[in-house]
Amino acid sequence: MAQRRVGLWLIGACGGVASTTALGLSALARGHTPTTGMVTALPQFRGHDFDEPAAFVLGGHDIRKGNFVTAARELHERSNVFDERTLAACVGDLETWSANIRPGVVYRPNAAITALADRGDMRRANTAREAIDAIQGDLKAFKAANKLDQVVVVNAASTEPPFEATDEQKSLELLVPALDRPAPAALPTSGVYAFAAIDAGLPYVNMTPSRGATLPAIEELARKRGVPHAGQDLKTGETLIKSVLAPMFARRNLRVLSWVGHNILGNRDGQVLNDPDNKASKVKSKDLLLAELLGYKPQSHVSIEYIESLDDWKTAWDHIHFEGFLGTKMMMQFTWQGCDSLLAAPLVIDLVRLAALAQRRGESGPMPHTACFFKSPVGVTEHDFGKQFQMLEDYLTAR
Repeated sequence: MAQRRVGLWLIGACGGVASTTALGLSALARGHTPTTGMVTALPQFRGHDFDEPAAFVLGGHDIRKGNFVTAARELHERSNVFDERTLAACVGDLETWSANIRPGVVYRPNAAITALADRGDMRRANTAREAIDAIQGDLKAFKAANKLDQVVVVNAASTEPPFEATDEQKSLELLVPALDRPAPAALPTSGVYAFAAIDAGLPYVNMTPSRGATLPAIEELARKRGVPHAGQDLKTGETLIKSVLAPMFARRNLRVLSWVGHNILGNRDGQVLNDPDNKASKVKSKDLLLAELLGYKPQSHVSIEYIESLDDWKTAWDHIHFEGFLGTKMMMQFTWQGCDSLLAAPLVIDLVRLAALAQRRGESGPMPHTACFFKSPVGVTEHDFGKQFQMLEDYLTAR
């Protein structure tokens, strides 16, 4: 029996997360790396019909020059990650997949995103409909040219500023006519890509805090088209630890008085988050879960600062001030340092495998069993990492 062929279309294909995902899939298929960091590779999930790394064909959009090879080499040189032998062994796959990268489509981008764009052939859409048609044309061509059984679209692009929904984003009936007007924007760029993917019948996964498929009209479209989707904002560092530690304080009846988190990072993600508008989306998602986990809102502060010299290495320092028995005040501090792209890439592979599996099972709409991967999981109010992970286990063991 011939192996299935699964397309992975990456929005932000020349970024660190996308290029690390590409290198990782090639290295896994060639036996050059173990599955460390992949949740779907855990022993309890063996036996499920997950697509193997060798099944994947990659492509994507980007508004910057480059490809999977140049992006992986830049990350290697600037952040001292990857083994040179792994890069050399996988360069053929990366070059082949790089031929599938297409110039991105932008629709009313803000200054921080515009500053990154250096592709001369980048396409500017006057309306959301124009952008959707261009994106769908690329997705359909990718699937046909590579004879793919499925395609999953992943948003690994830079974070957008917050987008406030109006009545027309709350209803598909009202949104569709608005797609044809030049201004004001009917959708943010992430919403345009999400609409294009879902309308074409392709599962969509949002790794970023951007709105993506979370607008009610697009969620309605997903149910109408029978398409699963997951998001939003991948949980890889400080917030992951919060979702583990905060339940500990709650279950020990220790009252958190204040929780301060200071984050520093380099790379282009940090560069974009240096813009106050773009940063607002990220800070909101990082600070939102404390009150829900504790049952009350302590004083809290989250900061994110761009430190160029750190490149892909991010550091979080957290100070937790809490009250114990007889009113005694105590404190806990922790430091988390990790390579942003290396933390995220295996989870991208996990989520693509889960989204492809969900579609083959005939599922549609939000994928609540993926909550443990996200800061703001779609369709889920539970933020306790242990309970979220149990949701994934229950989902995979029930069938």
